[in-house]
Amino acid sequence: MKSIVYFTKTVSPEAALEVYKRLGVTLSGNVALKVHSGEVGNQNFLRPPFWKPVADFVGGTVVECNTAYDGERNTTKKHLKAIKKHGWNDYYNVDLLDAEGPDLVLDIPDGRVIKKNYVGKNLKKYDSMLVLSHFKGHPMGGYGGALKQLSIGVASSFGKAYIHGSGDTEHNIWAAPHDAFLESMADAAGSVIKFFDGKIAYINVMANMSVDCDCCDVAEDPCMKDIGILASLDPIAIDQACLDLVYAAKDDPGQKHFLERVESRNGVHTVEAAAKIGYGSREYELREI
Repeated sequence: MKSIVYFTKTVSPEAALEVYKRLGVTLSGNVALKVHSGEVGNQNFLRPPFWKPVADFVGGTVVECNTAYDGERNTTKKHLKAIKKHGWNDYYNVDLLDAEGPDLVLDIPDGRVIKKNYVGKNLKKYDSMLVLSHFKGHPMGGYGGALKQLSIGVASSFGKAYIHGSGDTEHNIWAAPHDAFLESMADAAGSVIKFFDGKIAYINVMANMSVDCDCCDVAEDPCMKDIGILASLDPIAIDQACLDLVYAAKDDPGQKHFLERVESRNGVHTVEAAAKIGYGSREYELREI
């Protein structure tokens, strides 16, 4: 059975809420709103006001985790300063999930590469999650969407290193076999889905589409025109739909450059690996609103 992905060509805070409403779900209890807080210096990340209508409708708390690379978000002190600088505290209650240790360890008994996922311990405070993703390129993953938010995004600082190193943090975590890193992301994403036991939904925003991630302090400007906003209950389907929409944008002069980033990093392999695990499907029905 195909997964349903809702799509609107309008890119606005109000459109994000409208496409979410089409899912017809109620996220119950204490809701985590997973965002990307944006590396200091990055010009492309979605600013806090963009998510306000959705956040007000759903309720809940904006959550983030520290990074594993050098920058302005790799320690709790620096990350909290960056969050304040970018204005997140002006709009939301914010919870840095791994502000203090120890990490929460999620077992992945059927993981293809990693058998554990280290996430911010505060994740256990939440009953459900809305994954708010900015779809764009990525220097290592090829692209960043829902699956990256579930895996690298929810992982603690140590957990991010563990995923990048495919379970090996003793050596150069940036030099692990590339496909193993992508498969580790798929493994980690599945553990977060299992943790929330189906009480999770996804919005991907295809705007400000640079080949670089919001984690880059020096990023290329967007190369593609805005495409729209998607919502689904299936993280694999929503990411696959975004990739397909990029391939369909044949008249966009920036398409070739964006796809070079995706394909040179074998970005689709994360989707392939996730589909093999089985917590979603690459087969979907796109319903435009």
